[in-house]
Amino acid sequence: MARFHSCTRGAGLLALLVAMALPAPQVRALERVDFQVSGGGENLDGALRAASVLLTLTPGQATPDDVLASARAEYGRLVGALYAEGHYSAVVSVLVDGREAASIPALDAPGRINRVVVRVDPGPPFRFGQAVVGPLAPKTVLPKAFARSETAHSGLIAEAAGAGVDGWRAQGHAKASIASQSIVADHRANTIDADIRLQAGPRLRFGPVTIQGQQRTREGRIRKIAGLPEGKVFDPAEVTRAANRLRRTGTFRSVSIAEDEAVTPPDLLGMTIEVVEEKKRRLSFGVELSSLEGLDLSASWLHRNLLRGAERLKVDAHVRNIGGSTSGIDYGIGVAIDRPATLTPDTTLRFATELGHIEDPDQTADTLTATLGFRHVFSDTLTGRLELGYEYANGTSFTTDGTPFGRFLFRSLTLPVGLTWDRRDSTTDAKRGFYIDAEVKPFLGLGTTGSGARLYGDLRGYRSFGPKRGLVLAARVQAGAVLGSGLLQTPRDDLFLSGGGGTVRGQPYQSLGINVARGPVSLLVGGNRFLAASVEVRTKITDSIGVVGFVDAARIGLDDFFSTAGDWHAGAGLGLRYDTGIGPIRLDVAAPVGGDTGKGAQIYIGLGQAF
Repeated sequence: MARFHSCTRGAGLLALLVAMALPAPQVRALERVDFQVSGGGENLDGALRAASVLLTLTPGQATPDDVLASARAEYGRLVGALYAEGHYSAVVSVLVDGREAASIPALDAPGRINRVVVRVDPGPPFRFGQAVVGPLAPKTVLPKAFARSETAHSGLIAEAAGAGVDGWRAQGHAKASIASQSIVADHRANTIDADIRLQAGPRLRFGPVTIQGQQRTREGRIRKIAGLPEGKVFDPAEVTRAANRLRRTGTFRSVSIAEDEAVTPPDLLGMTIEVVEEKKRRLSFGVELSSLEGLDLSASWLHRNLLRGAERLKVDAHVRNIGGSTSGIDYGIGVAIDRPATLTPDTTLRFATELGHIEDPDQTADTLTATLGFRHVFSDTLTGRLELGYEYANGTSFTTDGTPFGRFLFRSLTLPVGLTWDRRDSTTDAKRGFYIDAEVKPFLGLGTTGSGARLYGDLRGYRSFGPKRGLVLAARVQAGAVLGSGLLQTPRDDLFLSGGGGTVRGQPYQSLGINVARGPVSLLVGGNRFLAASVEVRTKITDSIGVVGFVDAARIGLDDFFSTAGDWHAGAGLGLRYDTGIGPIRLDVAAPVGGDTGKGAQIYIGLGQAF
């Protein structure tokens, strides 16, 4: 048993003054830490090593004071880890050059420490003899492992108590709490009896909302964006949604919503929203490089809180295909304004317009688009959009040998409706989950432009394997169709071409389409049917470096997905990934493996996974 020494205040001061007057002892670094666990299995050994303070020290660099402080803290860290694994009768010993660390006074560290030995006898795992939380609100779900005869992990007790309190809060009882708790360990039977009593408290309604911390944003707009339903029955999910709405605007660096300690009679619970505003402006840049398509540069300027109502003004500009070997330089500039909490707290009004110039192998054109619409957030993972738009394209078509084919003018009114369901764990480096984007875009042609509808879907899925989820299988399927409009009467941007980083790596950019013959010449245009699939196998070779193998394939069709007028191509390759913390830097090398649209290897560099 460790003994702790004490002294009077005066004696302690005298000892400190004497220690300061003496020459400092020679500091010798720690040479070795032995960590010994008697039984318990690999999982327990790993948990204890992860909790250890001493194992984080670097031999040859730690001072004796550091070693002693870490050794004294080791007991609590290891006991906590043992409780978490269900071991409540463990014996922990930390020997510093043969002396128990707990017996060494904190201000009496040796001048030299050579070896520290940590010995842990975890003892038998304890199981629940009794596992009770109550009374419970309807529909409350407790952890399955919080049950009689299951291993008594300490975290399960806290988790079960939290689930019981949350169950009452979800029913409007905001002040639900733990009234009493009895947790008894029986060391003879190796059991834990846990009995937790809950107190629901009164059922409350949302009360007055106080706003704090804002400097530029109008208070009324913060209330409307948050959308807390004053007078309605309290629901913690509504509090979470309110905070997420404010964060989504991008206007605030941090958002917190706190419940009042006291209840306003008869049953109102006031809320305080505290915000910290972001900087008003942000400037960002992007770079992507392909050996065939050349260099893409992009920049954007963002103004947050344009009219003091959390509106966002964003100006985007891009220059693409610089130095590309298959097409000329594309460029464009766009402006978008978003106003949150329009119609409902979850609905954003957006106006966007873009002016651009494109030089593809089959066409050059000046373009203009303008849209006005709404984006609605149904949940954290499901969003929808509805827009009214105008599209304009005026340009020249070229034959497959680069000869001008003729002028075109497309003008149309559009009404795209789309849904996005995003269940990925990360938008830049997903390891599990799925992503689905689907859009139906009716368009009404003006003048010689045809009328019809464009359908498009993008499905991505991710599955990880292994103890550290280091192996990831990623798959993507894209499909599209244009209905009702003739091929040459359909706006070129609504047709489908394949090839390049977004569809089939290893094939030249937009090299696969439909050849329309007119006399001795032919014109390459997009098809009105499109199918594409990609598969990637991603694995880590270090914590920051990964390798990827991939295969892409696509088919372009005319009036049918597998028509004889259509064709297909494929590409495959290998890639490297370097994790930057905000997303991996991507380097892919790919070559054609099917079709006749390209030859030779292509290189792609970008930020984030390919999909």
